[in-house]
Amino acid sequence: MAKNKYLAPIAHRFLNPELWRFTRRSVPRGVALGLFAAFIIPVGQIFLAAFLALPARANVPLAAAVTFVTNPFTIAFWAVVANRVGNFILRIDQAAADMVMSQANNTWWVYIVDAFQVAGVTVVGFFVLAVMTSAVGYLAASWIWRFIVGRKVARKRAKRSNQ
Repeated sequence: MAKNKYLAPIAHRFLNPELWRFTRRSVPRGVALGLFAAFIIPVGQIFLAAFLALPARANVPLAAAVTFVTNPFTIAFWAVVANRVGNFILRIDQAAADMVMSQANNTWWVYIVDAFQVAGVTVVGFFVLAVMTSAVGYLAASWIWRFIVGRKVARKRAKRSNQ
C-alpha cells in the first residue's frame, strides 16, 4: 500500500498498527462504523468504513468486514425494512399525497411522484437504520468484548488458584 503512487500520501495512516489491533475500544468502533457505512451508501461501503476508521481509531479490518451485512443477496430485504422504517418515521399524510396525484393528469408524472415518495421514505429508513444499527452494534460489541475478556480472566484466576 505504501508503494502505490495513489495511496502513498495516506498510506502511513493506514499502516498504523493501532488500526489493525483488536482492542476493547477499537473493536466496538469498527463494528459501529462498519454498520453505519453498510446502510448509509449502497456502493463502496468498504472504502467508506476504512476511511471513517482512520480518524476514529477503529479496527479497519473489522469495519470493512461488518459492511457485508448489506450485500447483493440481502439488499432487497434491507430495502423493504428501510421502506417500512421510513414509513413509520415519516408517516406520510396519504390525503396530501392523493391531492397531488389528483392534480396530475399525466400518467408519467404520477409514476415519477410515486417513485420519489417511495425513494424518499426508503432513504430516510436507511439513514435511521444506519444510526440505530451502529449504536446497537457498538453496545453489543462492547458487551461481547467484556464477556469474552471476563471469561479469560476468570479462567486464569481459577487456574492460578488450583496450582
